[in-house]
Amino acid sequence: YSLVTQQPLGGKAQFGGQRLGEMEVWALEAHGAAYTLQEMLTVKSDDIEGRTKVYEAIVNGKYVYTPGLPESFKVLVRELKGLALDVRCINFDEAKSVGCDQVKIREEEEDKKKLF
Repeated sequence: YSLVTQQPLGGKAQFGGQRLGEMEVWALEAHGAAYTLQEMLTVKSDDIEGRTKVYEAIVNGKYVYTPGLPESFKVLVRELKGLALDVRCINFDEAKSVGCDQVKIREEEEDKKKLF
């Protein structure tokens, strides 16, 4: 994996991942494969915490973890903060603006309720 973005490397020689381009993303959206698309763009790509939790859930036979924020988004936020921009994420569950490092997409209790 790349050190900065935590995305899979490219190329067969480096044991890289399969590239998912813009047209492939559109095709998955058109077919209504939202969960597959979410998995490909987060857990199988650059969601460090999600990668570990999904592996543990599969090994232990538990519910699959809901993906968090992709590392590429976190890199973008850091770059914008480096340009002196105050980037805030809106947490719609609590109806307030919070720092992007505090955002959770779903609580773990909700994840335990549903099977993936």
